Amino acid sequence: MSKGTSASKTLFIATLAICAALLNACASGGNVSGSGFNPTTPKNALDATAVQSADIKRVVIADVNLGSPSRKYLQKRENAVDAIIADALEREGWEVVSTREFTQRWRNAVSMHGDPVDPTTGRVNSRTFSRIVNTIKDQMMESSNIDALIFTDLLEKDVYFSQGVNRVARWDGVTRKPPTQGGGNGVSVNFNWSVPVAATTIRISIFNRNLERMFVGEGGIALNEAVDTRSGTGFVRRREILGNETHIREGVALALHPLFPMKNWPGDPD
Repeated sequence: MSKGTSASKTLFIATLAICAALLNACASGGNVSGSGFNPTTPKNALDATAVQSADIKRVVIADVNLGSPSRKYLQKRENAVDAIIADALEREGWEVVSTREFTQRWRNAVSMHGDPVDPTTGRVNSRTFSRIVNTIKDQMMESSNIDALIFTDLLEKDVYFSQGVNRVARWDGVTRKPPTQGGGNGVSVNFNWSVPVAATTIRISIFNRNLERMFVGEGGIALNEAVDTRSGTGFVRRREILGNETHIREGVALALHPLFPMKNWPGDPD
Protein backbone atom coordinates (compact mmCIF):
# COMPACT_ATOMS: atom_id res chain seq x y z
CA MET A 1 0.00 0.00 0.00
CA SER A 2 1.34 3.46 -0.85
CA LYS A 3 1.99 6.08 1.79
CA GLY A 4 -0.65 8.33 0.22
CA THR A 5 -3.30 5.63 0.38
CA SER A 6 -2.36 4.81 3.97
CA ALA A 7 -2.61 8.46 5.01
CA SER A 8 -5.98 8.82 3.30
CA LYS A 9 -7.29 5.73 5.08
CA THR A 10 -6.03 7.00 8.44
CA LEU A 11 -7.75 10.37 7.87
CA PHE A 12 -10.98 8.62 6.86
CA ILE A 13 -10.97 6.47 10.01
CA ALA A 14 -10.24 9.50 12.18
CA THR A 15 -13.13 11.40 10.57
CA LEU A 16 -15.50 8.50 11.24
CA ALA A 17 -14.38 8.39 14.87
CA ILE A 18 -15.06 12.11 15.29
CA CYS A 19 -18.50 11.78 13.70
CA ALA A 20 -19.34 8.84 15.97
CA ALA A 21 -18.24 10.80 19.02
CA LEU A 22 -20.41 13.75 18.01
CA LEU A 23 -23.41 11.49 17.47
CA ASN A 24 -22.92 9.85 20.86
CA ALA A 25 -22.64 13.24 22.50
CA CYS A 26 -25.92 14.33 20.95
CA ALA A 27 -27.61 11.07 21.90
CA SER A 28 -26.59 11.42 25.53
CA GLY A 29 -27.55 15.09 25.67
CA GLY A 30 -30.74 16.94 26.43
CA ASN A 31 -32.41 16.69 23.00
CA VAL A 32 -34.68 13.80 24.03
CA SER A 33 -37.65 13.02 21.82
CA GLY A 34 -40.87 11.17 22.52
CA SER A 35 -41.78 8.06 20.55
CA GLY A 36 -45.45 8.48 19.72
CA PHE A 37 -48.66 9.11 21.62
CA ASN A 38 -48.86 7.46 25.04
CA PRO A 39 -52.14 7.88 26.94
CA THR A 40 -50.38 7.40 30.29
CA THR A 41 -48.34 10.61 29.88
CA PRO A 42 -48.74 12.82 32.98
CA LYS A 43 -50.13 16.34 32.72
CA ASN A 44 -47.52 18.18 34.72
CA ALA A 45 -48.37 21.32 36.70
CA LEU A 46 -46.60 24.54 35.69
CA ASP A 47 -47.18 28.01 37.12
CA ALA A 48 -45.66 29.94 34.23
CA THR A 49 -46.23 33.32 35.88
CA ALA A 50 -44.40 32.24 39.04
CA VAL A 51 -41.48 30.86 37.03
CA GLN A 52 -41.19 34.08 35.06
CA SER A 53 -41.34 36.18 38.23
CA ALA A 54 -38.67 34.04 39.91
CA ASP A 55 -36.16 34.88 37.14
CA ILE A 56 -34.32 31.63 37.85
CA LYS A 57 -30.57 31.60 37.41
CA ARG A 58 -29.13 29.54 40.30
CA VAL A 59 -30.77 26.44 41.78
CA VAL A 60 -29.89 23.67 44.20
CA ILE A 61 -31.08 20.07 44.11
CA ALA A 62 -31.96 18.74 47.57
CA ASP A 63 -30.52 15.36 48.51
CA VAL A 64 -33.69 14.42 50.41
CA ASN A 65 -37.10 13.58 49.05
CA LEU A 66 -40.05 15.91 49.26
CA GLY A 67 -42.14 12.88 50.26
CA SER A 68 -41.20 9.62 51.94
CA PRO A 69 -37.69 8.28 51.24
CA SER A 70 -37.29 6.17 48.11
CA ARG A 71 -36.93 2.41 48.40
CA LYS A 72 -33.44 1.46 49.56
CA TYR A 73 -32.50 -0.21 46.28
CA LEU A 74 -33.45 3.00 44.43
CA GLN A 75 -31.51 5.23 46.83
CA LYS A 76 -28.28 3.77 45.44
CA ARG A 77 -29.06 5.43 42.10
CA GLU A 78 -30.27 8.81 43.36
CA ASN A 79 -26.97 10.62 42.79
CA ALA A 80 -26.69 9.31 39.23
CA VAL A 81 -30.24 10.42 38.40
CA ASP A 82 -29.70 13.83 40.01
CA ALA A 83 -26.57 14.31 37.88
CA ILE A 84 -28.64 13.76 34.73
CA ILE A 85 -31.30 16.18 35.99
CA ALA A 86 -28.61 18.76 36.72
CA ASP A 87 -27.23 18.32 33.21
CA ALA A 88 -30.70 18.86 31.72
CA LEU A 89 -31.18 22.06 33.76
CA GLU A 90 -27.76 23.42 32.86
CA ARG A 91 -28.49 22.87 29.17
CA GLU A 92 -31.41 25.23 29.66
CA GLY A 93 -29.17 27.91 31.15
CA TRP A 94 -29.66 27.28 34.87
CA GLU A 95 -26.66 27.08 37.16
CA VAL A 96 -26.93 24.09 39.48
CA VAL A 97 -24.87 24.72 42.61
CA SER A 98 -23.34 21.96 44.71
CA THR A 99 -25.75 19.93 46.83
CA ARG A 100 -23.45 20.66 49.78
CA GLU A 101 -25.18 24.05 49.95
CA PHE A 102 -28.28 22.16 51.05
CA THR A 103 -26.89 19.10 52.84
CA GLN A 104 -25.00 20.78 55.67
CA ARG A 105 -27.87 23.13 56.43
CA TRP A 106 -30.29 20.16 56.41
CA ARG A 107 -28.16 18.36 58.99
CA ASN A 108 -27.98 21.44 61.18
CA ALA A 109 -31.73 21.97 60.99
CA VAL A 110 -32.41 18.31 61.81
CA SER A 111 -30.30 18.66 64.94
CA MET A 112 -32.55 21.58 65.93
CA HIS A 113 -35.98 20.23 65.00
CA GLY A 114 -35.49 16.46 64.86
CA ASP A 115 -35.60 14.00 61.97
CA PRO A 116 -38.90 14.33 60.09
CA VAL A 117 -38.72 10.73 58.82
CA ASP A 118 -39.89 7.91 61.08
CA PRO A 119 -37.14 5.26 60.68
CA THR A 120 -39.64 2.44 61.30
CA THR A 121 -42.46 3.40 58.94
CA GLY A 122 -40.69 5.80 56.58
CA ARG A 123 -43.50 8.28 57.06
CA VAL A 124 -42.70 11.99 57.04
CA ASN A 125 -43.84 14.38 59.78
CA SER A 126 -44.98 17.26 57.57
CA ARG A 127 -44.82 19.83 60.35
CA THR A 128 -41.20 19.00 61.23
CA PHE A 129 -40.27 18.83 57.55
CA SER A 130 -41.76 22.29 56.99
CA ARG A 131 -39.82 23.76 59.91
CA ILE A 132 -36.56 22.31 58.62
CA VAL A 133 -37.06 23.52 55.06
CA ASN A 134 -38.03 26.99 56.23
CA THR A 135 -34.90 27.14 58.40
CA ILE A 136 -32.81 26.17 55.37
CA LYS A 137 -34.59 28.75 53.23
CA ASP A 138 -33.82 31.56 55.66
CA GLN A 139 -30.14 30.58 55.75
CA MET A 140 -29.47 29.54 52.17
CA MET A 141 -31.59 31.57 49.78
CA GLU A 142 -30.06 34.87 50.81
CA SER A 143 -26.46 33.89 51.54
CA SER A 144 -26.04 31.76 48.41
CA ASN A 145 -28.29 33.68 46.01
CA ILE A 146 -30.39 30.59 45.29
CA ASP A 147 -33.46 31.27 43.18
CA ALA A 148 -35.11 27.86 43.41
CA LEU A 149 -35.05 24.68 45.48
CA ILE A 150 -35.57 21.41 43.62
CA PHE A 151 -36.68 18.06 45.03
CA THR A 152 -36.24 14.88 42.99
CA ASP A 153 -38.09 11.78 44.22
CA LEU A 154 -37.61 8.31 42.77
CA LEU A 155 -41.00 6.64 43.10
CA GLU A 156 -41.73 2.93 42.91
CA LYS A 157 -45.00 2.16 41.12
CA ASP A 158 -46.85 -1.01 40.18
CA VAL A 159 -47.40 -1.38 36.44
CA TYR A 160 -48.87 -4.11 34.25
CA PHE A 161 -48.00 -5.66 30.92
CA SER A 162 -50.50 -5.50 28.11
CA GLN A 163 -52.09 -8.70 26.85
CA GLY A 164 -51.29 -10.05 23.39
CA VAL A 165 -48.25 -11.07 21.41
CA ASN A 166 -46.24 -7.86 21.87
CA ARG A 167 -46.31 -7.39 25.62
CA VAL A 168 -45.29 -3.96 26.87
CA ALA A 169 -45.79 -1.95 30.03
CA ARG A 170 -46.93 1.67 29.71
CA TRP A 171 -46.85 4.17 32.54
CA ASP A 172 -46.14 7.87 33.01
CA GLY A 173 -45.35 8.48 29.34
CA VAL A 174 -42.99 5.58 28.61
CA THR A 175 -43.32 2.16 26.99
CA ARG A 176 -41.03 -0.67 28.08
CA LYS A 177 -40.65 -4.24 26.90
CA PRO A 178 -40.22 -6.98 29.54
CA PRO A 179 -36.54 -7.45 30.38
CA THR A 180 -35.25 -10.95 31.02
CA GLN A 181 -32.75 -12.26 33.55
CA GLY A 182 -31.32 -15.69 34.29
CA GLY A 183 -29.76 -18.59 32.51
CA GLY A 184 -32.87 -20.42 31.40
CA ASN A 185 -34.25 -21.10 27.96
CA GLY A 186 -37.23 -18.77 27.94
CA VAL A 187 -40.66 -18.10 29.37
CA SER A 188 -43.18 -20.78 30.21
CA VAL A 189 -46.49 -20.76 28.34
CA ASN A 190 -48.07 -20.67 31.81
CA PHE A 191 -46.20 -17.50 32.80
CA ASN A 192 -48.46 -15.19 34.80
CA TRP A 193 -48.33 -11.84 33.01
CA SER A 194 -51.23 -10.41 35.00
CA VAL A 195 -49.28 -9.68 38.19
CA PRO A 196 -48.04 -6.15 38.95
CA VAL A 197 -44.39 -5.32 38.23
CA ALA A 198 -42.34 -2.70 40.11
CA ALA A 199 -41.25 0.28 38.03
CA THR A 200 -39.55 3.62 38.67
CA THR A 201 -40.90 7.11 38.01
CA ILE A 202 -39.05 10.38 38.65
CA ARG A 203 -40.94 13.27 40.23
CA ILE A 204 -39.39 16.75 40.03
CA SER A 205 -40.75 19.56 42.23
CA ILE A 206 -39.46 23.14 41.99
CA PHE A 207 -40.04 25.85 44.60
CA ASN A 208 -39.19 29.54 44.53
CA ARG A 209 -37.37 31.57 47.19
CA ASN A 210 -40.56 31.77 49.25
CA LEU A 211 -41.05 27.99 49.04
CA GLU A 212 -44.05 28.39 46.75
CA ARG A 213 -44.34 25.54 44.29
CA MET A 214 -43.83 26.64 40.69
CA PHE A 215 -43.68 23.27 38.99
CA VAL A 216 -44.16 19.56 39.59
CA GLY A 217 -43.82 16.85 36.95
CA GLU A 218 -43.38 13.10 36.61
CA GLY A 219 -41.88 10.78 34.02
CA GLY A 220 -41.53 7.02 33.88
CA ILE A 221 -38.02 5.57 33.71
CA ALA A 222 -37.59 1.81 33.91
CA LEU A 223 -38.89 -1.55 35.06
CA ASN A 224 -37.26 -2.74 38.27
CA GLU A 225 -38.15 -6.39 37.75
CA ALA A 226 -37.36 -8.83 34.97
CA VAL A 227 -38.77 -12.10 33.69
CA ASP A 228 -36.90 -14.88 35.49
CA THR A 229 -35.87 -17.16 32.62
CA ARG A 230 -34.34 -19.60 35.08
CA SER A 231 -37.70 -20.55 36.54
CA GLY A 232 -39.72 -19.23 33.62
CA THR A 233 -42.69 -18.61 35.89
CA GLY A 234 -42.23 -15.24 37.62
CA PHE A 235 -40.49 -11.88 37.98
CA VAL A 236 -37.32 -11.11 39.94
CA ARG A 237 -35.56 -7.90 40.97
CA ARG A 238 -33.20 -6.77 38.24
CA ARG A 239 -29.49 -6.93 39.04
CA GLU A 240 -28.91 -3.55 37.43
CA ILE A 241 -31.39 -0.92 38.58
CA LEU A 242 -31.73 2.26 36.50
CA GLY A 243 -28.71 1.33 34.46
CA ASN A 244 -29.95 2.65 31.12
CA GLU A 245 -29.00 6.33 30.81
CA THR A 246 -31.20 6.81 27.75
CA HIS A 247 -34.25 5.69 29.74
CA ILE A 248 -33.32 8.03 32.59
CA ARG A 249 -32.97 10.98 30.22
CA GLU A 250 -36.34 10.18 28.69
CA GLY A 251 -37.96 10.11 32.13
CA VAL A 252 -36.32 13.40 33.09
CA ALA A 253 -37.46 15.05 29.83
CA LEU A 254 -41.02 13.90 30.52
CA ALA A 255 -40.84 15.14 34.12
CA LEU A 256 -39.60 18.61 33.04
CA HIS A 257 -42.24 19.14 30.33
CA PRO A 258 -43.68 21.76 29.72
CA LEU A 259 -41.25 23.79 31.83
CA PHE A 260 -38.70 22.77 29.22
CA PRO A 261 -40.74 21.42 26.28
CA MET A 262 -39.93 17.88 25.19
CA LYS A 263 -39.63 17.22 21.47
CA ASN A 264 -42.52 15.04 20.24
CA TRP A 265 -44.04 15.00 23.73
CA PRO A 266 -46.04 11.72 23.91
CA GLY A 267 -49.02 13.33 25.63
CA ASP A 268 -50.23 14.95 22.41
CA PRO A 269 -52.53 12.61 20.42
CA ASP A 270 -52.08 14.77 17.31
